[in-house]
Amino acid sequence: MKNLSIDALRAFITALELGGFTQAGEYLGRTQPAISMQIKKLEDVLGQSLLIRRGQSVELTKAGQIFRPYARQILALNDEAVEQFSQELLAGKVRLGIPSEFASTLLPKIVGLFSQSHPNVTLAVTSDLSKNLLHERRRLDFDLILGLHPDPSQVASANIVRLDELVWVTSPDHEAHQQAPCPLIVAPEGCIYRARAVERLTESGIAWRLVYTNPDLSGIRSAIEEGLGVTVLAKSTVPSNLKILKGNDRYPKLGKMAISLVKPQPSSSPTVDRLAEYLAASLN
Repeated sequence: MKNLSIDALRAFITALELGGFTQAGEYLGRTQPAISMQIKKLEDVLGQSLLIRRGQSVELTKAGQIFRPYARQILALNDEAVEQFSQELLAGKVRLGIPSEFASTLLPKIVGLFSQSHPNVTLAVTSDLSKNLLHERRRLDFDLILGLHPDPSQVASANIVRLDELVWVTSPDHEAHQQAPCPLIVAPEGCIYRARAVERLTESGIAWRLVYTNPDLSGIRSAIEEGLGVTVLAKSTVPSNLKILKGNDRYPKLGKMAISLVKPQPSSSPTVDRLAEYLAASLN
């Protein structure tokens, strides 16, 4: 009788949720080769290939798609049993502030992996512009804030979890990026992406116009897919079905931004610390 390793199942699901072996290793406290070896052992037991590596990311095979719900159920039952008898049970409510720009890409991972691993933790998530989340009057409303910063030099290095490149994004099926003036699809005033796009276009003397404004990334993505215009996104969050434009005379380079994790409260709980570790791993 063959047995499935819980460690191997966790490596498989974590690599899938976080988008790669390196990210999974950072979250689980293992090396990338160790994660690779765990998944290989799992595939050997099943006699099927589960994941295909595409550069730094991973993709499910047909067998992997079938196996994924089984792996989730086994892990959920394992974690529930362990937490039931653990003296260090993680529980309580964590108030998390997350930028609107990251909500569509990061929230599913948080709800999926973290909540499944810690069923007794309640996440109260507020999505808003970073400047609002980090404002002096609001920051104490949260236990943990994921913030975006246009100038990395203005952020304490201890709080930075990633530097991400900003890129121009369009639909591969339309020619909206060839239009003049440049048709911009952006979030409302206060969005870092919007400010950087307008700043660089204006500095370069390139004419632009707003064709669509939406506070939600999914709405912006739909408008891009329909060929209404171009937008700016963090490179790590660009959907696979959209096209990144190379910097040129019409679309100048946008530079980078910093992503920080801030704990506004004077004291932190193990639950908050664990969520912070997870977010840091998912962004690396």
